[in-house]
Amino acid sequence: MDWHVIQANLPLLLRGLGTSLQLAAVAVLLSFPLGCLLAIGRLSRRAWLSLTCGGFVNLMRSNPLVLVLFWFYFLVPIITGRAVSDLGSIVIAFVIFFSVYFAEIVRSGIQSVGSRQVQAGLSTGLTYPQTMRHIVMPQAIRAMLPALTTQCIVVFQGTTVAYIVGYDELLHTASMAAERTGRPVELYVAVAVMYFLVCTAGSLLARNLERKS
Repeated sequence: MDWHVIQANLPLLLRGLGTSLQLAAVAVLLSFPLGCLLAIGRLSRRAWLSLTCGGFVNLMRSNPLVLVLFWFYFLVPIITGRAVSDLGSIVIAFVIFFSVYFAEIVRSGIQSVGSRQVQAGLSTGLTYPQTMRHIVMPQAIRAMLPALTTQCIVVFQGTTVAYIVGYDELLHTASMAAERTGRPVELYVAVAVMYFLVCTAGSLLARNLERKS
């Protein structure tokens, strides 16, 4: 194994890793708030809202991420008649897909708080949205921090799907370097080590948060 290949291409791989981390961060920052809304909608007493949110969650969970990405990358331009950029398709697909998984985490976190907290908030004169925002959600987020951290790791791993549409995340960057140098083994080993280090750090953080919670 020629380690000089890894050394020579390390700056390129690190740039790809940075792109993957940025993509994961954007996906988390946008999908988590949407997941919170979906979770609250699923717990709503209004049947139409609960059924709509529940149906959307089940629809997205029953499809793989790569298929959702294909929907937005190939079908949306055909339906709308407008081209969608690679990055735009990826972000939209990631946000919609991962929001349903955040929704399930948030829903379980809200349910762990208990209905008495909601009733107590309503009895003080707060509206239902205010009760959720000021009383229920702060407690729920503390309880679900380990699960949220684990889901963020899953989002980071999911960025590899962007390789399919040619986006320059870590895996695609390594693939291009492997084709140029003719040394795929060394480069893919380096990529595996990078993913291992990032995911291990995230797992340790999740365990630490679980012990504290």
